[in-house]
Formats: sequence, structure tokens, C-alpha cells
Amino acid sequence: MTVWDDLVGQEKVSEQLDAAARDADALVTAAAGNTPPPAASRMTHAWLFTGPPGAGVTQAARAFAAALQCVSPDRASAGPGCGFCEGCHTTLVGTHADVSTVTAVGTQILAEDMRDTVRKSFTSPAGGRWQVILVEDAERLNEKSANAVLKAVEEPAPCTVWLLCAPSIEDVLPTIRSRCRQVNLRTPSVAAVADMLVRREGVDPEVAAAAAAATQGHVDRARRLATDPAARERRAAVLRLPLRLDDIGGCLKAAQELVDAAAADAKALAEETDAKETEELKAALGAAQGGRLPRGTAGVMKELEDKQKRRRTRTQRDSLDLALTDLTGFYRDVLALQLGSRAAIANADVEDALHRVARAGTPESTLRRIEAIAACRDALDRNVAPLLAVEAMTMALRAG
Repeated sequence: MTVWDDLVGQEKVSEQLDAAARDADALVTAAAGNTPPPAASRMTHAWLFTGPPGAGVTQAARAFAAALQCVSPDRASAGPGCGFCEGCHTTLVGTHADVSTVTAVGTQILAEDMRDTVRKSFTSPAGGRWQVILVEDAERLNEKSANAVLKAVEEPAPCTVWLLCAPSIEDVLPTIRSRCRQVNLRTPSVAAVADMLVRREGVDPEVAAAAAAATQGHVDRARRLATDPAARERRAAVLRLPLRLDDIGGCLKAAQELVDAAAADAKALAEETDAKETEELKAALGAAQGGRLPRGTAGVMKELEDKQKRRRTRTQRDSLDLALTDLTGFYRDVLALQLGSRAAIANADVEDALHRVARAGTPESTLRRIEAIAACRDALDRNVAPLLAVEAMTMALRAG
């Protein structure tokens, strides 16, 4: 198994990255004085990975980072990216000393979040073959952090590689994207995702097919839906929502339950991580187990608490966005039924509810409902209070 096996339905991208990784390996080998460098290298110092949600943009970037750090003795013949050597393994699990990952803690990547990483990008690798900086949410760079990245990309260190991930090239500053080689991923087919779930996760073929169809090729969501009963139950609750909007009270109750469920998800994900981070920081500051913090360290703890709060807010909104995506898929199927489309229904497990809603409305009203969901997502992006945004949406869904 190579690192490219994780890229579902991305054969052309795998070929492009594999060729670049081979040239990168030749460059490092040549620098060590063993062989002449390639005449025309397909390797460059900055890459921009783009693609729709679920296409595996971050996975592609991390797989490329692993191939760059590969130290397999067979890489000269088989190519770098074996997936098993120390360089590949530590990169894939996130522990490689020369692979730095930047993820948005809140709704933005702040300048202080990038400061140490940008400084590190100008240093030589500690033990790996390249100094790799992976920015998972490049579209969330604010003005100051984007300017810091721009300077580092404009004047890179010889052995540093920047890997930026974003939904589209328009989400990244023109000055940054013009200095990057672009890698565009596509949404994998439902069949490709189902096949991956069967081969890699051992999922029953029928469950895999249903999960892949329900998520319309979104790899991570399909994996979670196929392997996590709680995720299937949350999705089922969301898909019951259109049948509960008979009156204003039902709309408000459904909105409250949707927001509460997202908050509970965020809390469950944050509790373990927050506690571990807090204890590690206290230990680093010299606090005894259960003892008081040393004088002058309150500001550092406050920074960590602010970071954790921003992360919880983003996690809640990501959970809400996932529910809204499922809801959009429901009304897409309703619209397909109303128009007599031959397109496959994604939510075949709730077909009775789809037909019921389709009979009760018109294509025009269904389109207005889809627009109401999109408006809710836009409101959440603008930091509107989640309950207020979702209540407005449920009332609009009821009105049709």
C-alpha cells in the first residue's frame, strides 16, 4: 500500500504528485552528491490543493508530504511514498518533526497562529528530507496571516515546501496562488467511495453503497456514516426535520434541537482535547500536579482558553453545516421527484418522506427552501447567532 492509495478517485492527481515526488527525491539525492539533478524538475516550492468538500484535498497534501519525506530503500525503483517507512508513517500520523500542520482554530487563521510556523519555514530540516508546511484551511487566512505566508512563499528557503489547501483558487489571495502550482481534485464517484469503504474499512457492501450515495461522494462523511451508528442516528434526526414543521412551535423546537445537538457534538469533541492541552501546558509551565501555577503565567493560560473557545465555536458551526448539507440533499431529492428526474435519489432510506414532501409542495417552493438553507449557512459564516439563523431557516422551510 502506497500513500497514493488514500486518494479516492483521484488517479490523475496521484500521477502528478508521484512524478513531482520522484523529482524531489532526485533533487535531494543530487544535493547529497550522489547523482546529477534532473534536467527539468516537476517539483516546486509551493503547491495549492483545491477541490470540493470531501474530495480529499487535505489527504492529498498529506500524502504528498509523506512521499517527500519517504526514506524507503526501494524508492529509487518503486518511487517515494511507500507508506510504511519512518518518514511516511510519522508524516501520515502527524508526528514528523519536519512537517508542520496549520489548522484554523476558530473561523480564521490569525497572525499569531502562523508566527512560529513561518519562522520555522526559513530553517533547514532537522532530520527529514524537506521542511514541509501544510496549511489545511488556507481560505481562513486573514489579512495579516496571509501576508506572512506571502512573504515566506515569495522568498522560500531551499529545502522548504508549502502545501496550501482550499476549496477553490478564488479563496486564496491572487498574490499567493500565482506563486503556487495548482492541484485540483474532483468529487470522487459514489462507486469509488463505496469500493474504498469495503476495501479499507471492511464495511458491508450494502452499507457502503448506502453511505456513499447519501453523502454524494464525500469521503470523510461516508466513512463516518458507514462506521459510526451515532452519526447515522444524527443524520436520521436531521432528515426527519422537514416533517416536523407544521406550526411555529414545531419550527422553533426543531431549530433548538438542531443547535443543541451541534453544541453537544462540539462539547464531546472538545472535552478530551482541552483537558489534555491544559494539563500539558501546566506541566510545561512548572505547575505541580493539582498545584498552583507559577507567578506570571496567567496570561499564557488565558491565551490557551481563548484558543479552545474559538475551536469549540468552529466545531459547533462545522457540525451545524454538516446537518445543513444533509438537509440540502433531502430537498434536492424532493426537487428531483417533483421534476420527474431520472437522477438517482441520494436518500433512498427516507424515500417515503421524500414523496410526502414532494406531493405537498411545488418545484418553486422546494427551490425557495434550498435557498433558505443556503441563507442560513451564509448567516453562520457571518457569525450570526446559530439559534437565530436556524430559527429563521426553519420558519422559511415551513413557509415554502
